[in-house]
Formats: sequence, structure tokens, C-alpha cells
Amino acid sequence: MSNANINVRTDAELKMQAKMIFESIGLDLSTAVNLFLKQTVKANNLPFIVGISYASPEEKTTQKRVSRRGVWKDKYSLPKDFDAPLDDFKEYM
Repeated sequence: MSNANINVRTDAELKMQAKMIFESIGLDLSTAVNLFLKQTVKANNLPFIVGISYASPEEKTTQKRVSRRGVWKDKYSLPKDFDAPLDDFKEYM
């Protein structure tokens, strides 16, 4: 596989912020861009959703909570008495 160069103009502050994030997860800028390109080819599309969301800030918060819960939604819940599960172990404490 031969290498090819890509020259991209971007805001210096944006580049610095992105570079710091990538470095925090062990990537350099070149590797991160290559990951983006590979995921684009794999998906045959952008690897993320681009668009305008018309949800209000309150709806967005609810949507985030639901999406984080995903398949576990309505399968698990916290007891009303948070310490109740510990009652069985009080004799050992």
C-alpha cells in the first residue's frame, strides 16, 4: 500500500483541542484521521449522523438518558430504599 498526503486547512485552536483529545486516548492526529477515513469507507457514508435536531434542550436530555440506557430500559430499577439491598448483609458489617 502506498502512502498519500492530505493537506487540510483548519482553525489552529480546533486542531490543538482535537490533538489533545486524541493524545489522551493514545492516538496521534494522523491515526485519528485515518480511523475516520476507514470508518467512512466501511459505512459507505459518514460514520456519524449529521443534521439539525429540532428537539428542545429538555427533550435532548431525556433522549440522551434513554439512549444511554438502551436495551436495559425498564429491565432494572433502583429500589425506593437505597440501602434495602444491604439489609441482608448487616450482620457482617
